Formats: sequence, structure tokens, C-alpha cells
Amino acid sequence: MSAAEALRRCPTAVFLRPRHAVYRQYSRAVWETIGEIVPRIERTGIDEGYLDLGTVAGDFTRARAIASAVQTAVRGRTSLTCSLGVGTSKVVCKIASDRRKPGGITVVPPGTEARFLAPLAVRILPGVGPRAEARLRTAGVTTIGALAALGDPELRTLLPGSLGPLLRNRAQGIDRRDLDLELEPVSVSAEDTFARDLTDRERLHDEVRRLAVLVSERLRNADLSGRTVTTKLRYGDFSIRTRSTTLPAAVDDAAVIGEVACGLLDRGLRDRPGALRLVGVGVSGLSPYRQLSLDES
Repeated sequence: MSAAEALRRCPTAVFLRPRHAVYRQYSRAVWETIGEIVPRIERTGIDEGYLDLGTVAGDFTRARAIASAVQTAVRGRTSLTCSLGVGTSKVVCKIASDRRKPGGITVVPPGTEARFLAPLAVRILPGVGPRAEARLRTAGVTTIGALAALGDPELRTLLPGSLGPLLRNRAQGIDRRDLDLELEPVSVSAEDTFARDLTDRERLHDEVRRLAVLVSERLRNADLSGRTVTTKLRYGDFSIRTRSTTLPAAVDDAAVIGEVACGLLDRGLRDRPGALRLVGVGVSGLSPYRQLSLDES
């Protein structure tokens, strides 16, 4: 499997480690921030979930950079840390995300899944509960690698039924589950990559306004509006910056979104000047109905 093919089904397990006593009230801000960078998300709890990096990254080098951008954006907006695991399956990502707590990134490239999992304790494999662990331990199976190496007869004896093959597959890094997406989108966005890096501010503004039109159309088609507008900037070295602002009222109007997004672009380039390879526009803080634009009465 090529890196690009792997990334097309590459969720990143994200485990956010709170450093604030009132973390629950930050959850919405955390997920809105993540959704501005990676739009395809499966939330499995208030502080954990999977991101489909295959929608925004073409290889594992880019995936690592985007994972770092997620950490930076979350920390900048909420002061919270998060640990991430990048891999080709949910089981690998979840385990990888725990390897460098509280704020590390672990990348498991395609073809290395079984080697990464092999030395780890079998009890950390998702699906191995206390009863299954006790059965495996009586047979001397204490590592994930030992479980992965079990033959069919021994596996049927230790873990009868469908559980045995399922866990052995996971021990080998095989997990074909796709993301279970939320019914409601976290954000609505559009972005474009340029054929060459751009510095011309007027051209960049034109691109941002064009993307704002696309975002507006998508919002209106979904009968949504949103209060937070975000502009995404990717530089020639693949580093990513986002700038956001929250409006007093939810909007779906292309002109308003474009004007705000252009201002955010200018702000981002003041903070870090440089040529851009990609720009994006997003709207989050969504409401399931349309509201008046800011300039309407």
C-alpha cells in the first residue's frame, strides 16, 4: 500500500489532555479549532477522537506537519495540550497516541504497524478485556506480538468465536473500520493549492473571496450559518497558520465572509510574512438555520 493510499483511510487518534479544571466548557472550542484544519472528524468522547488526515495530506511527512499544526492551533486557542498518533488504522492510531503523553506525536508509517505493536503489553490492545487478558496470560501470551503470531488452533482454544480473529488482526495492525462521522458538520470550508507560491496580496484576496463564495453556497445548501470565520495559510515550507475571529451574529453571506477572511489573511501575513502555497476559508460555530447577514436589518 502506498503512503497516499494509506492516508486515504488514515485516521489520527487525538487524545486531548486537559490542563484546566473547567475543561468541559472548552470542548466546543477545541473541536471547532481542529475542524478548521481537518474537516473529517469522528468524535469518540469529549476529549478524544479520530481525524481523517487523508483528506488534507498526500503523504506521511505532510501528515506529521498537519498533526503538529493541530497541536499548535489547539494550544493557541485553549492552552490545552493533545497527544496524537498518526497511522493507517484506528487501532494503531489510538495506541500510538498514548506513547508520547501529554503533548507528543507518534507516527507509524505503512508497513511498520506490526513491528510497532509487537513489544507492547497485550492488555493495551483495544478489545482485550480482563477475561481475554487472563486467558492469554495463562498461555504465556503477554505481548501484542505474541497474540499476532498465534495459529488458528491455539487462537480458537484461547479466544473462541469471532473475538480471536478480530484481536489477532488488530495485533497485526489490521483494522478496516472507517470513521463514523458526526451527523452535523463541525465546520464548512474550502481551500485551494496554487501551482506556485504567491505573494501578490491582491491575487490572494481574490482567491479568498472566491473561496468565501464556495463556503457561502455550501452553508446555504445545508441551511446553516456560522459565527466563526477562519482563514488558513500554508507556506512554501508546508507550515500552516490559521487566524480566526468570532462575529456577533451568525452569517452565510459570501461578501461578509470574504471581507472578514481577507482581514484575517492580512493579519496572518503581518504575523508571519512569506509566500503562500495554499489558502483556505472556513466557517464554524454553526447554527442549523440561517440568520441575517451583519449588514442586513
